Amino acid sequence: MAPVTTPLPASHVPPAPERRRAGARITLTLAALAMIGPFSIDTVFPAFTRIGQEFAADEVALQQLVSAYLAAFAVMSIFHGPLSDALGRKKVMIGGLVIYLIGIVGSVLAPSLGSLVLLRVLQGMSAGAATIVSRVVIRDMFSGAEAQRLMAQIMMIFSVAPALAPIFAGWLLLLGDWRWVFVGVGLYAVAVLLLTLALPETLPPEARTPLRVSSLLGSLLHVGRSPVMLRIASASAFVFASQFLFVVGASLFVVNLLGLGEQDFWVLFVPLILGMLCGAWVVGRAAELMDRSRLITYGFLGAVVAAVVNLVLVSLAPPFTGGLHWSLLLAVLGPMLIAFAVALVFAPIQLEVMDLFPHERGAAASLGTFFGLMLNALLAGAVAPLVTTSLHTLALTSLGFALLGGAMWLWHLRSVRPAADGTRE
Repeated sequence: MAPVTTPLPASHVPPAPERRRAGARITLTLAALAMIGPFSIDTVFPAFTRIGQEFAADEVALQQLVSAYLAAFAVMSIFHGPLSDALGRKKVMIGGLVIYLIGIVGSVLAPSLGSLVLLRVLQGMSAGAATIVSRVVIRDMFSGAEAQRLMAQIMMIFSVAPALAPIFAGWLLLLGDWRWVFVGVGLYAVAVLLLTLALPETLPPEARTPLRVSSLLGSLLHVGRSPVMLRIASASAFVFASQFLFVVGASLFVVNLLGLGEQDFWVLFVPLILGMLCGAWVVGRAAELMDRSRLITYGFLGAVVAAVVNLVLVSLAPPFTGGLHWSLLLAVLGPMLIAFAVALVFAPIQLEVMDLFPHERGAAASLGTFFGLMLNALLAGAVAPLVTTSLHTLALTSLGFALLGGAMWLWHLRSVRPAADGTRE
C-alpha cells in the first residue's frame, strides 16, 4: 500500500509538541469545548413534550430537532479541520462559538417548529468548530502516551455531558417553558467562549496551509482517498453507533419503553455516563502499558460482547410496566456495558486517525468525524424511531452496529499487517 501521507514543505510542517504534561486549566477548557456537541443534543430531549404541545408536532417531527442538528454538524465537520489548518485553531473555535450563540438566541425567539429546526441547523453547523478542533489542539500540544492520557481525561469530563444535560434541562423546565433550556445552553456557551479566548494558538502561521479553496479541497481529497483512513473511520462510526443509538432514541426509550417522565432521563444517562467514565479511566491508565492498536481491538471485542449481554438481559426481563423496578436495571445495564467498551475505542482511535496525517491533522480530524456524524444523523432521524418499538429490537440493532464496527476493524488489521517483503498490503 502506498504511504498515506506525502511530504509537505518545511514551512507547513507543524511544530513538535513541547509540553510534557497538561495543566488543569487547559484540560478543563478543552473538555468544555468538547462538551458543546453532546450538551446541545441531550438538553433538548426533556423539552420534547412541551415543544410538541406548543407546535402540535408528533414524535417523528420532534426527532428532526436532533437529526437536523446532527446532519448540519456532519456536513460542516468536513470544513472545520481544514479551516483550522489554514487560519489557526483558535480563530476557528471562537468564530464557531459566536455563530453557535446566534443560533441559540434565535431558538429562544423561534415562533414555529420549522424555524426552530432551521436554527438547530445553524447550531449544528457551528458547534463542530469547538468539538472537532479541540481534539486537534490536543495533538498539536502533546504526543504519545500524554496525548492519549489527556484525550482520556477530557473524555471523562465531557462524557458527563450526556448525563448532566437532560437533568439540567429538566431543572430549567421547572422555571417555565422549553425556551429556558436554550437560555441555559447559551449561558454555558458564553462561559466556554471566555475560556477559549484564554487558550494559546497551537498552530503558528508558518505551519499553516494556504487559505485557498483548491488547497482546502485538496487536503480533504488527500485524506479522504486513503483506504486506511476509510476503514478506521467506518469502524469507529459503527461501534460508536451501538452506544449512540440509545442517546438519540432517549426520549422514546425513557418515555415510551420505560414509561417514565421528563424528569427521569437520568435513569438512562447516569448508567451510560458511568460506563463511559470507567472506560475513559482505563484508557488513561493503559496509555503507557499497552499498544494503542491492541487497546482499540479490546474495545471492539468488548462492544460486541456487551451488546450480546444487553440482548440477553432484555430478552430475560419481564414486561416493563413503569416505575422503579428491578427489571429497569436489566434495561439499562446493557447500555452501560456497551458505553464502557466504546470508551476504550473512542479516544485512542481519534489519535490513530490524526497520526495518519501529521501535516493535515485538521482535515484528518474532520473526515474521521464525518462518517460517524452522518451515521448519527441517520440514527436520529430514521433508525431510532423505527427500532425503539421494543427493548428487544433496540438491543438487536445495537448488536448489529457493534458487529459491523468489529468487522471493519478486523479488516483494517488484516490490511495493514506487514507482508513478507516488508511492505503493507
